[in-house]
Amino acid sequence: MSDLIGSQRELEELLNSGKGVLVLFYASWCPFSRKFLPLFEEMAKGSKDNFCRVLADEMNGCEDRYSIDVFPTVIYFENGKIAKRLDGSLGRGIDEGQFAKMADSCGLIQ
Repeated sequence: MSDLIGSQRELEELLNSGKGVLVLFYASWCPFSRKFLPLFEEMAKGSKDNFCRVLADEMNGCEDRYSIDVFPTVIYFENGKIAKRLDGSLGRGIDEGQFAKMADSCGLIQ
């Protein structure tokens, strides 16, 4: 299971650790987030250190800080900066093919 990040400070420390990190921003009230979470966790099994998640309900301001308009949104950070992102589609979320393609392009699929 990927690590659940509990604070902005914890997230910033992880993002500035020098490794590439794929972060799932999701919301407990969003049906597309709930549907996507098991897929994210399955992919995280092979590279747990490179995957984490942020429950937006518990981290105020993350939507504004990372320009998140739709949940779920997955952002890949390198050296603390956004390198790639995959925003969910309204009414659809993120599907397995989209996510696999993104994770592969980040070099995170083993």
